[in-house]
Amino acid sequence: MENRMNRKMGIWFTLMALIAVAFLSGIWAWLTFDELGFGGVFPPNPVLPQLTRNTLFVIYMARTVLSTVNIAILSLLTASYAVLYSKTRSIFTIGLLIFSAVFLMKDVLASPFVLGTLRYIGVTVTLTGLSWIALVEPLLELIALSVLLYLSIEY
Repeated sequence: MENRMNRKMGIWFTLMALIAVAFLSGIWAWLTFDELGFGGVFPPNPVLPQLTRNTLFVIYMARTVLSTVNIAILSLLTASYAVLYSKTRSIFTIGLLIFSAVFLMKDVLASPFVLGTLRYIGVTVTLTGLSWIALVEPLLELIALSVLLYLSIEY
């Protein structure tokens, strides 16, 4: 009974921590929107004429909050799989560890904070994400999904 109560408390604590992460990342995104190169006047875009500063702000906020929560969840999963692997030494667990770690790297690289910081320091990053980072993200996803496919076929 006590183990079940500890598990429920852990779930509630994790949920509250994720809500706090989402709230803080939203505040951070709101405060850094203009500083990371997204502010100012946007020239008319013939492909996306409805892309105004307000629309971009909402997209940036939503993407930042979702990305940061994903990073937090993947960090917890990676740590959990690392602890589980240290106890069991299972090939399946190391596959899950690699999968979660690669997806964590992918989400960190695709985070609006990272993209905005790269833009701020002079690395070419466009609003559509077409830069060298656009190649890294699908490559990392390919690695993670290949590990998952291997584990699915093997076990």
